[in-house]
Amino acid sequence: MFAPLSLPNSVNAMRSGAGKPGPLFWQNQVDYSLKASIDTEQDILSSKETITYTNNSPDDLTRLWVQLDQNMYRKDSRSSIASQWRSSHFTDGYQFDKVTVIINNKHYDADFLIDDTRMRIDLKNPLAAQGGKLQLQIDYSYKVPGTWGGRTAVTPSKNGKIFEIAQWFPRMAVYDDLHGWNNNPYISSEFYLEYGTIDYTVNVPKDYWVVGSGELINPEEVLTKTEQKRLAKAKKSEETVYIRNKADINNPDSRPKDDQRLSWHFKMDNTRDVAFAASPAFIIDGAKINLPEGKTALAMSAYPVEGIGSTKWDRSTEYVKANIEHFSTWYPYPYPAAINLGGHGAGMEYPGIVFDGMQDKDDLLFWITAHELGHNWFPMIVGSDERRHAFMDEGFNTFIDVYASDAFNDGEFAPKRDGEYAPKGGNPVDEILSVLANNEAPTLMAPAEATDEKYRHSIAYFKSALGLVLLREEILGPERFDPAFKEYISTWAYKHPSPSDFFRFMESAAGEIFLGGGVVGT
Repeated sequence: MFAPLSLPNSVNAMRSGAGKPGPLFWQNQVDYSLKASIDTEQDILSSKETITYTNNSPDDLTRLWVQLDQNMYRKDSRSSIASQWRSSHFTDGYQFDKVTVIINNKHYDADFLIDDTRMRIDLKNPLAAQGGKLQLQIDYSYKVPGTWGGRTAVTPSKNGKIFEIAQWFPRMAVYDDLHGWNNNPYISSEFYLEYGTIDYTVNVPKDYWVVGSGELINPEEVLTKTEQKRLAKAKKSEETVYIRNKADINNPDSRPKDDQRLSWHFKMDNTRDVAFAASPAFIIDGAKINLPEGKTALAMSAYPVEGIGSTKWDRSTEYVKANIEHFSTWYPYPYPAAINLGGHGAGMEYPGIVFDGMQDKDDLLFWITAHELGHNWFPMIVGSDERRHAFMDEGFNTFIDVYASDAFNDGEFAPKRDGEYAPKGGNPVDEILSVLANNEAPTLMAPAEATDEKYRHSIAYFKSALGLVLLREEILGPERFDPAFKEYISTWAYKHPSPSDFFRFMESAAGEIFLGGGVVGT
């Protein structure tokens, strides 16, 4: 358990020996403007996208790489071959009408190559280092995959389709000081993304409600007067308030009357991604989240009538509110809203919104809600590379989830004993022993995408979470661990730390040498 771990990245001017950004640390910025529309009959999303890319690196860039996650659903994609998708899950991926480069007020058609889930754009002239900026304009569409149990879907419900829309726009690959372009094909694992502001609109039929990452900018255009009043009340209420109730579903008087379609406008700052959901079937409720220094945010849940029940989604917003308030003791929640969506049940996280199952209930609903919301801290705020280092988001998140279970309602759902921490429901220490004794089991430092599925949860989730629990409770004590971990989060908020940065930071801040990684790293 305490075998030495050699840290893979050396100290330099970008990343210091104390595990902090160095004097020459840099990070590129990506801002997005998106205007999307959904054909709810054909399940087709169309969008016009403008990407503003700022090259803060010391390198002139002769080419750009863009991630095309929707191409994973093509029959010839590496993801489809690796995962053996059933034929009903195939789509044609992204369809591009036009890709334009704008630099120094000059436009030209992009010279690009699409390979699997990647687009390489060759520039006529290099993008200058240390502040060079350009824009990409991309017109595209794609067919939304049907229900498949993954991260984006169209899910049927009693009162209409639920569109769960994620990885829906071409996104810039990360260019960093550790690997240059991070442009591996996407094979349905996790993400590594740059930060910026994302401004987006979603045009849907007027009987649809949209919930999404960030702040709703135009409530007066898409909500009735009644809904606006209910929303305002929810933002100030300690108890759950219905913004759209069961009686409003299929009631034409519950929606604005003027237009056949409405455009919902959202904006989110300091984010690496956005996702949203749209449906005529949603019940919507909300409550106030109390944050440090007197700040507040909105807890919200959206779910169909299938989620109604005394131990089901009726309590979702209560869970959202309590968990965001608890997690904010580590670092204040920075976004205007936190939304729990009851849909197909992917159990998946995005900044400010999480996708869970409409049939989830009892302790399962609490635990999955807490876990997915906890990802707002890892990796949405602390932007580690999930593609390579799953333990830095799954394990760190599971660690803070353990204490969220203890804190909620005098331990109503404590101790945490779910598939992410103790799959068999027993003592997590007992459950991890067989993994520690298995010479074939990878270490945490093994690339996440190369980790066999049979080890994925035990290694990335509960082994690393348990290691942090032991570090906090048995080795350092909370009085040494907590200030160091909080400072790690605030130091690397909206930046890209590596495992080496984490271990160096904790050793320096906590005043203990962990044998190059120690209990957490091996």
